[in-house]
Amino acid sequence: MNNLPPEDSLRLPPSPDSAPAGRRLPGTLGGPASLRPGPSGSRALVRIAAPELARRAQLEKTRGRLVVAAGGFALLFGAVSLKLAFATLLDPMTPKLRPAAHMPTPGETAIGRAPITDRNGEVLAVSLQVTELYANPQEINDAEAAADRLLRVLPNLDRDRLVARITRRNVPGTERPVEFAYIARNLPPRQQQAINDLGVPGFHFRPAERRFYPQGSAAAHVLGQVDVDGRGIAGVERSFDERLRTERAPVRLSLDVRVQVALREAVQKAIADYNGIGGAGVVMDVNTAEILAMVSLPDYDASDPGGLQRRAGDAPATGAQQVVARPTPPRAPLRSDQDPHFNRATVGLYEPGSTFKLFTAAMALDAGTANIWSSFDAAHPIRYGRFTISDYKGKNRSLMLPEVLAYSSNLGAAHMAMGVGPARHREFMGRMGMLTRLGVEVPETARPLAPTAQGWRDINTMTVAFGHGISVTPLHVVNGVAALANGGILRQPTLLAQPAGEAREGTRVIAERTSDTLRRLMRLVVTDGSGKGAEVAGYFVGGKTGTAQKTGPRGGYLEDKRIAAFVGAFPLNAPRYALYVMVDEPKPNAQSHGYATAGWVAAPAAGSVIRRIAPILGMVPETDRIPQIQQTIAIPLQPGRPARPAAPPTAGAPPGPARGAPAAAPSVPAPALVPPAPALRRTEATPTLRLAAVPALPREAGLAAR
Repeated sequence: MNNLPPEDSLRLPPSPDSAPAGRRLPGTLGGPASLRPGPSGSRALVRIAAPELARRAQLEKTRGRLVVAAGGFALLFGAVSLKLAFATLLDPMTPKLRPAAHMPTPGETAIGRAPITDRNGEVLAVSLQVTELYANPQEINDAEAAADRLLRVLPNLDRDRLVARITRRNVPGTERPVEFAYIARNLPPRQQQAINDLGVPGFHFRPAERRFYPQGSAAAHVLGQVDVDGRGIAGVERSFDERLRTERAPVRLSLDVRVQVALREAVQKAIADYNGIGGAGVVMDVNTAEILAMVSLPDYDASDPGGLQRRAGDAPATGAQQVVARPTPPRAPLRSDQDPHFNRATVGLYEPGSTFKLFTAAMALDAGTANIWSSFDAAHPIRYGRFTISDYKGKNRSLMLPEVLAYSSNLGAAHMAMGVGPARHREFMGRMGMLTRLGVEVPETARPLAPTAQGWRDINTMTVAFGHGISVTPLHVVNGVAALANGGILRQPTLLAQPAGEAREGTRVIAERTSDTLRRLMRLVVTDGSGKGAEVAGYFVGGKTGTAQKTGPRGGYLEDKRIAAFVGAFPLNAPRYALYVMVDEPKPNAQSHGYATAGWVAAPAAGSVIRRIAPILGMVPETDRIPQIQQTIAIPLQPGRPARPAAPPTAGAPPGPARGAPAAAPSVPAPALVPPAPALRRTEATPTLRLAAVPALPREAGLAAR
């Protein structure tokens, strides 16, 4: 049985474009010829729906946009490729070289300002990183609320000033808003974290540096200080400001901090014992003029900038240095000599008193107008117009030159200077540097006050001979004594450490033989004179005491206000160091039996300094050879005239009497002053004589004796 479908049932399915069943397309069996199928039998008409046409149109539009974008990118990449080819192949550019970042080596500070050290490398000044707090007022919406929250961490701030500082405002005279206002400097980490924890917008921190002085106030006047911007404004910080800011190597000073501390403590103790208002001290190398220690009291701690403006009785500041601090009540201004910033050693001008008798003796010996056996009348006061010069507890007899120094005779020194004469006296003072400003490496120095060349007369020569009528700094005195002790070479004092073994240039001011005699005379003052308190066994100290009345602001001398000083050198068998100690306005006490002269006040303080610093400086006391060494540097109080006749003296030189001969009259010829009518050659001067730059002399100038 044939199950195949009939032939009609195997017909292919109709084309999608064919007419529906039962209908004919136009052009078939009577339809238009244009609609008839072609020779291949394909249909000539295709119907496309409207959505499809819209889709195809969109594709064509997108295709055009892609072509445009591709062309743009091709153009861009072409330009970049062309630029790279030009910069790297056709015309390559040379790269700019930048300096490599400086990486600090171990032990080198990364701070901008270089440190300052003493001669042994001990740090005296160093800069450390700190944090500063500032505000942007434009970021603070509620100034009062922000200020109240900040005061919880920094209670020392003044609220009203803080609110005004962080309130939104413009720069005066402009429309530009204020965007920076300092609040506090030098914040410790704890306060910085506490301010961060407040979460107040508008408060910011920035790194800065602060100068610290690890030794406190030990060398405050030498080091000086810097301002809030880190620039030197005083002392070595100012003198070497450019060097400290541009170079990283430390500035090495000649100071020895061990000697500095010992000197400061000794001067401080002397001030406390005698209730003085201040004091000063200097230790100097006599061969190089290097300053190993220089002290001025009262002083200050330069590490505490906030404390620089405080005085005794003020409450100490806590925390960081505040910029918006509470205003302090006004206080009475301090006298300049009581200001802690006043450097008595280089700025303070004082009449040196009897310490100048060393220079008077050196001048007379070097000029040949006197010798060690010359005698001078110290039995009769010198009257000049309405003024009288006398001795303090004088011997009331003629004194030989060693006795003039040992007993500190004003009369003997005046006669000695008159033998030289005013012109040569002033020339010698200038040669010793007593008329000019010293060239030490601190800006705070003073020029001595002395009579002018035209005003330097007989009375000036007599008073300057024992340290009145001229005012110099302590550094002038100790520098001059260093020259008297080192063989006669005067050098400018320096605060910079000098290379070991390298000799410094200097000027010869006295003969070496004169220097040898001066060392013996200085030793005599300590063994037999007013400087016994400075003696230290085995170190052969020599020097001279000096007590001078202070002058008042309106002229004249002040009663019971004096300067007590000691200047000397050690060891005098081989001089190494010069020393100066001074106490300003000491008061008598029971320990001194009612005296406040230099022999009681300054000489013991100098002895305590030597006792402490000599071992530090590597000097061993020669206690086993004291008699032998003492013999080499000794000189008798009354030296005898040499056996053979001396050479004829120069004009005006005093002929000295033989040993044991009576010496009733001074050996100085015509200018000698013999009462009651002294045959003194006088310049024309009014009875109301006033010395240049210093007040008039009192009727009794006798306190310079000790």
